[in-house]
Amino acid sequence: MTIATLCFYLFAISVLVGGLFTVISRNPVHSVLWLILSFISAAGLFVLLGAEFVAMLLVIVYVGAVAVLFLFVVMMLDVDFAELKAEMAKYMPLALLIGMVLLMQFGLAYGVWETAEGAEAARAAVPAEGVENTAALGLLLYDKYFLLFQLAGLILLVAMIGAIVLTLRHRQDIKRQNVLAQMYRDPAKAMELKDVKPGQGL
Repeated sequence: MTIATLCFYLFAISVLVGGLFTVISRNPVHSVLWLILSFISAAGLFVLLGAEFVAMLLVIVYVGAVAVLFLFVVMMLDVDFAELKAEMAKYMPLALLIGMVLLMQFGLAYGVWETAEGAEAARAAVPAEGVENTAALGLLLYDKYFLLFQLAGLILLVAMIGAIVLTLRHRQDIKRQNVLAQMYRDPAKAMELKDVKPGQGL
């Protein structure tokens, strides 16, 4: 058994164990930690496949952002998980039924699976000599699909601005900070000195 095969089995078992304990752990903080283990193990599998760029994306985006955000939210919010689990028990039969339907659909899809023509040739295609996987992906995105890449970024920018505009509501009963008024205020007018005599108030 080679080192690559041993690493594959190690990462595969880690992914399965992490995913299982993510679901069955009673403590939500432990569930998030098991989820992080699954993400890191999946990144290791991508490295074995030669897709180191996807592996680093998985570590940076999912482990570094999403999973840590989950962890912070779970630790900071005082959620009564016992009550949530009691409510979840009522919907367990429906959840099992939906899970069985999904498994049957996956089985049907796998049963009619056929390899497309040219798939083996596409897998065997290697980048140019001396060009690594990440560099080849960058050349492909910023050369052949440059316009589509920029359009995708523009669509995401418009969606982000639209979400901000739709959710931004100015309420009249909230005192907001006026930065320009603070910057251009006159110190001589902003403060007034009072000569308070002893024993008297303002």
